[in-house]
Amino acid sequence: MKTLFKLLIILALTALCARPVSAQPERPKLVVGIVIDQMRWDYLMRYQNRYCEGGFKRLMREGFSCDNCMINYIPTVTAAGHASVYTGTFPSVHGIVGNSFRIGYKWVGCVEDTTVIGVGTTGKQGKVSPRNMMTTTFADELRLATNFRSKTIGVSIKDRGAILPAGHTANGAYWYDNETGNFISSTFYTDKLPDWVNKFNERKLADKYLSQKWEPLYPIETYTQSTADDAPYEGTYVKGQPTVFPIDVPEAKKSWGYGLMKYVPAGATITFDIAKAALEGEQLGKGSECDILTVSISTTDGIGHHVGINAAETEDCYLRLDRDLADFLTTLDKHVGEGNYIVFLTADHGAAHNISFNQDHRIPSQPWDMGKTTRALNKYLQQHYGTDRKLIFGDANCQIILQRDVIEELGIKPEELTQLAIDYLKKDTRFAYVAELEKISTATVPQPVRERAINGYNRLRSGDIATIPQPAIYGDAEQKLVKGTTHGVWNPYDAHIPCLFMGWHIPKGKSSREVHMTDIAPTICNLLSIQMPNGCTGQPIEFR
Repeated sequence: MKTLFKLLIILALTALCARPVSAQPERPKLVVGIVIDQMRWDYLMRYQNRYCEGGFKRLMREGFSCDNCMINYIPTVTAAGHASVYTGTFPSVHGIVGNSFRIGYKWVGCVEDTTVIGVGTTGKQGKVSPRNMMTTTFADELRLATNFRSKTIGVSIKDRGAILPAGHTANGAYWYDNETGNFISSTFYTDKLPDWVNKFNERKLADKYLSQKWEPLYPIETYTQSTADDAPYEGTYVKGQPTVFPIDVPEAKKSWGYGLMKYVPAGATITFDIAKAALEGEQLGKGSECDILTVSISTTDGIGHHVGINAAETEDCYLRLDRDLADFLTTLDKHVGEGNYIVFLTADHGAAHNISFNQDHRIPSQPWDMGKTTRALNKYLQQHYGTDRKLIFGDANCQIILQRDVIEELGIKPEELTQLAIDYLKKDTRFAYVAELEKISTATVPQPVRERAINGYNRLRSGDIATIPQPAIYGDAEQKLVKGTTHGVWNPYDAHIPCLFMGWHIPKGKSSREVHMTDIAPTICNLLSIQMPNGCTGQPIEFR
């Protein structure tokens, strides 16, 4: 009897052990992240009456819109924004504190990497990689979760727009070469371009697009959301010619070269072109695992910087972008099937009204030359301490960086010099607040602004003193008429961005609850049932 009982137990355990392994977590075939460089949230509303049904309107109609998505750190710049969207954390943690920053007392580009060389180019644009980013992205986490069976591809005009979102384990990242008009990569990813990229480059789309004048989609008098076409707030494309439609792109290319692509709507078109080529060339969404495609549209930033946010050219750029977006979503429907993918759309930062535009409409606004401020501060400190040695290393992202090695060598107390510098800077009424970044948690700065400064501060890469300008005080130079626009501060014009989700398991709706840029990555991780990036501080968004 005992023998029979033991046999039954063994058979039962064997049956349990022989059960088939449970299925993998349910996931979509593809996740597509789209970052529109410099897109303010209000552009969704501002041009809505002329958007087509298949682009931005489709995302808002069929998906979920977080209407109060804010950037929760400063500086609000491109590299920090792309890294924050995909890592789910802020510059304090992921380390991308600006488009360039200091490491020790050396300036480095955000994706600069001297250990690699370009692939598909002999120029400097290939010496880049994601190594300066200290954390993983959600794309990395999906690759880890699938034992690297999933694929990740990143594309953009800007190298940082392709590289940072795709993460450290990407199968490939491809960006635009200003010298040749081709898309290139680096040896961080591959020793040679894939055949599909070579075939794409052979199409010579840059030559095609830059040989055509930029005509408005509609009669110019219908651009009622913009200033007059000959407004004085815009930079020029062709020397001696006003910035009015049609823009003579072929003539401008003679002086701008292939770099002009970032300043015309065709830059968005060619980015979606290579995104579609990547879908096919890499067979994204066709395998057994979920894949990721990251797309960053850079031309919106170039046009915004050049002509400002109120220009007819900016309006036309977004109307054209909307059509390109609609075409791309249709391509996704055909490639992986409607409802089989998740797409999210957001921005890396917004942008401010032109200074002269503000002044012409009685809105308080001034330009500010940070370099001039830094030089004056250095001279003041030199005179105070009786030295001709440089005491200020430089400035970046509204931060002053002390030359601490020289200060220590001269026997100057750093805390004394820092307070002296703060007291000097506080005399400038263009600054709302000036504070030492290491101690800003106790400074007399409003909590929301203080929190953003803390979130953007990395002690190894940031400056020592934060200068926080008054609203609508910004710019790169003190000149009578500042052209175009800029960004980088905590204010809503720079920090309020679109945040749209559509597709697999995304309900229809919208919410005005405050969410943050850093919540996007954990939301995707939650949907995919994977671990959050290793520095993630955001929270999954609730679609209700």
